Amino acid sequence: MATFPLTVKMVMIDLDGTLIDTVPDLAAAANHMLADLKRPAWDMTHYRAWIGNGVPRFVKRALTGEMQAEPDAKLNEQALALFSRHYAAAVSDLSRPYPGVVEALERLEAQGFSLACITNKAEAFTLPLLKNLDLYKYFQLVLSGDSLPKQKPDPLPLRHACEHFGIDSAHGVLVGDSSNDVQAARAAGMPVICVTYGYNHGHDIRQSLPDAVVDSLTDVPQYLRLYA
Repeated sequence: MATFPLTVKMVMIDLDGTLIDTVPDLAAAANHMLADLKRPAWDMTHYRAWIGNGVPRFVKRALTGEMQAEPDAKLNEQALALFSRHYAAAVSDLSRPYPGVVEALERLEAQGFSLACITNKAEAFTLPLLKNLDLYKYFQLVLSGDSLPKQKPDPLPLRHACEHFGIDSAHGVLVGDSSNDVQAARAAGMPVICVTYGYNHGHDIRQSLPDAVVDSLTDVPQYLRLYA
């Protein structure tokens, strides 16, 4: 486990479940999709457990009701197109930053940390969401799920961010909400801090053994010291 405070230059932050509560808009788009397909809607509890591996897997879960099942390929293609249209039209209608997020970003920025947003959400949804909720301005780098050939839990996005800012992995930290984030950070050789309130498929994030667990993003700065 890491020793605190961490001496870092860059703070990478996950989007869904860490920065923004996106379930309401994702659920609404998925239920619109299911209605178009003459299928019954799911409740919010299911959708909260299904978030975290990108839209294509999220749509498959909405179609099958299972975490890893594969629906009919033609149906899946049709469903993904329907979902994408509905979600793009209302990507930020109901989604909101979690309490303390803006305060934390302003504090980290003021303290001199480089900020990056690392998400598995497609860029077509990520950028409008961040911009519409006035969070985009805080990030010097945004990597979406389709920005690179691989996404979290692969370490590629984290390593790419380190290269972008000219630092080694020891001087970066990932802040997230899921086991995906912990796996990605471990594979990249960097520390990870997780929030308690996010989407971790219904599991307590402490079971994934991150270096620290916080109830609010405002608690993150106390674990960090700026690398000069």
